[in-house]
Amino acid sequence: MAPPPTRQEPPPHVARLLISCPDRPGIVAAVSRFLFEHGANILDADQHSTDPAGGTFFMRLVFHLDGLDLGRVELERAFGEQIAAPFAMEWSIAYATDRKRLAILVSREDHCLLDLLWRWRSGELDADVGLVLSNHRTVERDVERFGVPFAHVPVAPATKPQAEAAMLERLSGRFDLIVLARFMQILSGGFLAAVGAPIVNIHHSFLPAFAGADPYRRASERGVKIIGATAHYVTEELDAGPIIEQDVVRVSHRDDLDALVRLGRDVERTVLARAVQRHLEDRVLVHDNRTVVF
Repeated sequence: MAPPPTRQEPPPHVARLLISCPDRPGIVAAVSRFLFEHGANILDADQHSTDPAGGTFFMRLVFHLDGLDLGRVELERAFGEQIAAPFAMEWSIAYATDRKRLAILVSREDHCLLDLLWRWRSGELDADVGLVLSNHRTVERDVERFGVPFAHVPVAPATKPQAEAAMLERLSGRFDLIVLARFMQILSGGFLAAVGAPIVNIHHSFLPAFAGADPYRRASERGVKIIGATAHYVTEELDAGPIIEQDVVRVSHRDDLDALVRLGRDVERTVLARAVQRHLEDRVLVHDNRTVVF
């Protein structure tokens, strides 16, 4: 029996508010006044504007609910009517006590998967990992050691629609985030529309360079001096979704293809973990296929 994950309990009664809207004077004042008048205490605030004169405004607020004179439903209704509607906001409130449900998809390579599971078990990732799904059985025993359910759904070109249907039966509506930890399959537009959760992918190159298959080999052939990894949200366009996190490592003419792969794996692990953590902490806002990450 695997030991249960060591979890760091989130602070009680803490909420995170994400906002994007057309920029104009008075947004910060209105939001702050609303929270103050209802008894909330702001703990942290970040904001950004693409252009103060006609751009888009982004904000992330963390606040205590202790002393709040409204329940969750009443708070969200009042904020929507009194603040969000007049400022034409897109907004959401997440509560730190509500852990997000996480599923991980993987193929044969296990380095990103095992890194995420280790971080989850040690309490670094504030989520409930409910499933690891793979088109191979290579990682099944390792997953079982972490006490996480494992599902095997083989994928072949001739049966891909049936495989995606089987995957949707296990995923659709059950998770708040899906992570592709080197899941070497292209997901269809129908799958993306039906799964009901954002999907984060790790690509083993510094996008937009070397999108698609076999990026390390192409990087080696090109003689690059820097290789990297990119974590991004998945869209129908291959490796072109909004980028959340990237990093690089220097290489030289002495590094052959095997060396590039070995060095790249370390970058892949850390980039994916940082992207997943930022999403779980409600730090990412998407705008025009780009992200603002607080």
